[in-house]
Amino acid sequence: MTSSTFTFAFTSAALRSLRLDEERLHRWKLAQRVGPSCRPGPSALCPRVWGSPHRRMEPLACHDFLVQNALFAGDLEMVRQHFTESAAVNLVIEAKGDELRWTSRKLGLWSLTYEQELTTPLHITAGRGYADCLRFLLLRGAAVDFAPSGKTALHEACAAAHTSCVRLLLSFGADPQAVSEDGFQPLHLCKSPGSLECARLLLQSSASVNVATEDEEDSPLHVAARHGLPEHVGLLLRYGAAVDAENEEGQTPLHAACSQPHEPEDIERYFEVCQQLVEHGARVDVPDRDLQRPLHLACKVANARVVELLLGHGASVNIMNYSGNTAMHNVLQVAAYKLLHQPERMVRALLNHGAVRVWPGSLTKVLRYCHAAPRVIEALINSYDRVRVPDEWAKAVPPETLQKHQGFYQSLFTLGQQPRSLQHLARYALRTHLEGRVLLAAPRLGLPPALLRFLLLDFEDVLY
Repeated sequence: MTSSTFTFAFTSAALRSLRLDEERLHRWKLAQRVGPSCRPGPSALCPRVWGSPHRRMEPLACHDFLVQNALFAGDLEMVRQHFTESAAVNLVIEAKGDELRWTSRKLGLWSLTYEQELTTPLHITAGRGYADCLRFLLLRGAAVDFAPSGKTALHEACAAAHTSCVRLLLSFGADPQAVSEDGFQPLHLCKSPGSLECARLLLQSSASVNVATEDEEDSPLHVAARHGLPEHVGLLLRYGAAVDAENEEGQTPLHAACSQPHEPEDIERYFEVCQQLVEHGARVDVPDRDLQRPLHLACKVANARVVELLLGHGASVNIMNYSGNTAMHNVLQVAAYKLLHQPERMVRALLNHGAVRVWPGSLTKVLRYCHAAPRVIEALINSYDRVRVPDEWAKAVPPETLQKHQGFYQSLFTLGQQPRSLQHLARYALRTHLEGRVLLAAPRLGLPPALLRFLLLDFEDVLY
């Protein structure tokens, strides 16, 4: 059963009351958004409704589908025919929105339908990138900051990344700091790769670089970081964005970048964002309201590049969040679902920076959940001089995984019958002696490259 078929029965009296409330609310919203001058007519562009030049500037409701089709199609010739010099230009059009809401359609029943949004010719053309139509409407005197739906045409153009439309609107006096009904300024809506020039135009027009959204208190830098936009981040930082601004959750832009789940192909983008933030002085160990550090979050989304960056800039490797989890806990919890993100690199990096090892009694549980990532198991096992291999280990690995990684798991289970190699024991002794300073001291030891990689837990896909 889909959401559109959900229905609930009401008594007839309750239904009449709800319908009246719905109609009152609709009339009140319309009056608030377009003002008392809105007068729906039999035809949206009927000349008799507004006979004076002043009257054509007042907002009117449009029900003419020919007008709407011309606007939505970006048909400049038809737009010119409908919007003559004597025609009203600030029309209000009711269009289907993206949100679902409960409405009464049948006697005693309510159903989910798409909420109707109020829009204007200016919003439609700006949001769809019809720059020629937009220019024509602006020259006809369309109100550039008219916002019947709670957002201006500039909001629409920025959200859709239509640079030419943003430039036009600003040149006609659009407010670059207009606040939408949801508490967003146009700069907050520049959150796609193609919106870089839109953001630049807004900043050049004196948009505030550090303005916060009303609910989440996100700055534009939070938004750009969360969406993995390195060029936007660089632009905002050049305009003086506060690198450690905190939102309502106590998160900085670095938190925002580290917490956003992303696909393997986006790892580099988020790394570049974090790299810029760190190079501009972002604090790598600042906690949010839940005591989450950027390292906790980067491990949870499994971005090995960012984890290595944060550790290299002094992130605390063993500090716990509010739930009692360290960064290592977060990696192991997602390793099986993030195989393409190379979770083994994060485990190795954490161990090389002195992460507390998993309690040996918990290795069975780790094996049960991380068996699909054998290199994670390899790094963990190699952090001990010896491990006990109980019978439960063989049962914790499914047959298909055993077959896929046969060589590795045979070597793992063999550890129960023979001691570790002398080379491994020497590695363990040296790592124990250095106590988390392996990465600092190892390059100074003058070891051959292969031996140095061995000391730093390089992967061999077999245990000795």
